[in-house]
Amino acid sequence: MNKCIKNISKVTSGGLKAGVAALLTIALTGAMAIPAQADETCMSPYMAKIVGQEDYVYVWTLGMEGLGDEQDKLVTVDVNPASPSYGKIISTLSVGGRNEAHHSGFTDDRKYLWAGGLDTNKIFIFDVHTNPAKPTLHKTITSFVAQSGGVAGPHTTYALPGRMMITGLSNNKDHGGRTALVEYTNEGEYIATHWTPTDSQLNGAVKTGKYADGYGYDIRVLPRRNVMLTSSFTGWSNYMMDFGKMLKDAEAMKHFGNTVVLWNLHTRQPKKIFDVPGAPLEIRCAWDPNHNYCFTTTALTSKIWLIYENDKGEWLAKEVADIGDPSKIPLPVDISIQSDDNMLWVNTFMDGLTRGFDISDPFNPKQVYTKKIGTQVNMVSSSWDGKRLYYTSSLLANWDKKGDDNEQYFKSYHWDGKQLTEKFSIDFIKEKLGRAHQMRFGAKALYSSNQSTPAALSQLAIGQ
Repeated sequence: MNKCIKNISKVTSGGLKAGVAALLTIALTGAMAIPAQADETCMSPYMAKIVGQEDYVYVWTLGMEGLGDEQDKLVTVDVNPASPSYGKIISTLSVGGRNEAHHSGFTDDRKYLWAGGLDTNKIFIFDVHTNPAKPTLHKTITSFVAQSGGVAGPHTTYALPGRMMITGLSNNKDHGGRTALVEYTNEGEYIATHWTPTDSQLNGAVKTGKYADGYGYDIRVLPRRNVMLTSSFTGWSNYMMDFGKMLKDAEAMKHFGNTVVLWNLHTRQPKKIFDVPGAPLEIRCAWDPNHNYCFTTTALTSKIWLIYENDKGEWLAKEVADIGDPSKIPLPVDISIQSDDNMLWVNTFMDGLTRGFDISDPFNPKQVYTKKIGTQVNMVSSSWDGKRLYYTSSLLANWDKKGDDNEQYFKSYHWDGKQLTEKFSIDFIKEKLGRAHQMRFGAKALYSSNQSTPAALSQLAIGQ
């Protein structure tokens, strides 16, 4: 797979009964010269990809009581050094109330940004293509729980061809971690619910260890291997609880996910359940077509895990490295894999550090760099060319630190291969915006035929 392009495809009107066919990824020849790419490395392979310098970063932000309008909002930051408003906030869009704003994701055509609220279960769909510098609220889905059959806590919103797959964190029956994947069309129409397997409802999956907890968190796909992977976290009762109180609650600490599930991407059928104890969070997959593996990290046990396919075509899970001192619970949160598959960035919330791991040998990651970003740090987004990294601070409203340690920021850094150099920082409390959480890259011209346009997008539609 040429690293200069990722494909995008639309769902055919007939479709498959439970999914869409995997797509072939095609390589560009020298006849089509394209600038170095700068998109986030955590994006779905089905999405159109930004080439060149990203223009904007959209920050999905939690409202804070007593600060500004107190509402969750989408904050747009100008990040193009050639712009006169570089390093500045150029628009904010409040959505009403505090919904526990958390994760967001583009549709495959990149026209809309879906963003979820973990508490109210609302999904906000923003139009980011009509005027990328000033997104508008296109639609709000308020029927997520009812349509899905009881799933709560919409988390990852992940692009499939013509569809969005949403991971749940909880359910409306007991507010625990039992949950499912929920599938929608790009237009916001409900399609199906795919429950994560449990001991009593394996749904055809093979249990490889002692756990089949039915929990959910993140999702990633490897279309070339017909593989979809999901990780696991905890339910509403825990993620809406005060962090200090939860740590002291022995019963609450028993209710965290310990699994990664491998699914058939085409049929949405769960196939294998791996034991990955300690709440495996983000999943990041290798980009090279010969690298059939993904990484995840465990929040409570501070480990890097490798989910990989061996030379016999069998998928396995293996603990491959520690993150800091696990006994101190540094709390690994977001991770980002570089596009050359040689570096994995790992943020640890409690100590505010970002850690660079050399993963050129995926079975033996080695920490090669560490930098303190703030008193707390959560999300990291890396550009495709590896030169820019962006950081935000908030984990969850009730899990963020208190007092002076409750720094809330958006920070931009340059990576030269040896060290991170801060380019600018925005204090979200000083600006009365709230808690800065997840980031997504935006572009001025979504579909420009002029490849010299800094933020042009490259898109290839491939038949099924």
